[in-house]
Amino acid sequence: MTAVAVTVTVLLALAGGLTLTRIIRGPSVLDRAVATDVLLAIIVAAIATEAAYSRDATALPVLVVLAVLGFVGSVSVARFATRRNAR
Repeated sequence: MTAVAVTVTVLLALAGGLTLTRIIRGPSVLDRAVATDVLLAIIVAAIATEAAYSRDATALPVLVVLAVLGFVGSVSVARFATRRNAR
């Protein structure tokens, strides 16, 4: 089980690093917004993985708040981008 946990941690860290690279080097605001949403999904996956590994359900409210925050943030950026392009 430890090998699986280490593998998952390494993969999530690699994905987070690549996503941070896209946030820094993204050519447009929408690319950065999508990368930020992906980074939030990676963070949610990491918290969920840790909760499953430790068999502790106290992180579930945090996961729900982060999921709602990601959804609201994505919708807000999409509305901002459509209004900006309409002008």
